[in-house]
Amino acid sequence: MTTAPTFHPPATASCWAPDALAGLSLLVAGGCGGIGRELVAQATALGARVGVIDLPASIAAHPPLVPHWGCDARDAASIASAVDEAAQSLGGIDACVNLIGFMTPPCPLASTPVQTWDEVIRGNLDSAFYLSRAVLPHLHASPRGGNLVHTASGLGAWARPNYGGYGPAKAGLILLTRELALENAPRVRVNAVAPGAVDTAFLRGGTGRSDERAAPSVDPQAFGQLVPLGRIAVPADVVGPTIFLLTAASSYLTGQTIYINGGTYMP
Repeated sequence: MTTAPTFHPPATASCWAPDALAGLSLLVAGGCGGIGRELVAQATALGARVGVIDLPASIAAHPPLVPHWGCDARDAASIASAVDEAAQSLGGIDACVNLIGFMTPPCPLASTPVQTWDEVIRGNLDSAFYLSRAVLPHLHASPRGGNLVHTASGLGAWARPNYGGYGPAKAGLILLTRELALENAPRVRVNAVAPGAVDTAFLRGGTGRSDERAAPSVDPQAFGQLVPLGRIAVPADVVGPTIFLLTAASSYLTGQTIYINGGTYMP
């Protein structure tokens, strides 16, 4: 007899001790996107003091209920200014989660226009470098010991056709995470999460960059049928492992990338 698969609910704040992030000063870069909004809500419920930096258009689309600052992460001066303002407002920064990134329409790498390549690299890899440079002095000053979590992608380790500059950018981000982990240990831990497809505006081009009501580039239902766990990811699936990396439960982890894809890619 064949039994139907069991679908376990994604992790929520209730899965953690109520004070799991008590007193943590957390900056969420890209906090207005689908994953960012879920992270802000859960981290706040767990006791963190949360601030958000994001594109002004993203803030306008989804105004956060926490302190927030507009910036363009492709510009080093813009992101440095926003980080410094956030640190002053929050009374320092103990941890930072980087959710900044976007994907352009599928295109073979050799056919990718130079302008598109530059835009994707700047928006995914350069932005992570700029954010890291800006936030690391604040993380080193944290009395709790600093914590930086970047968002990579399985496409940064598992080559697939037609992803243009996105896969190479995320591959660079994975190595950037490892180098930062080595250079800033033991004072600051640096890790990454690497989601597969998540059913958010990202599949439509990204919050603040596209019409979130438009058709996604991936059919969530069809994609879910290809996933061993039987469904496409939702934001809480990514937020759970991210919060784990922010808690004392992961205190002996640095330089690691956690792949979150329902079993579609197993490095």
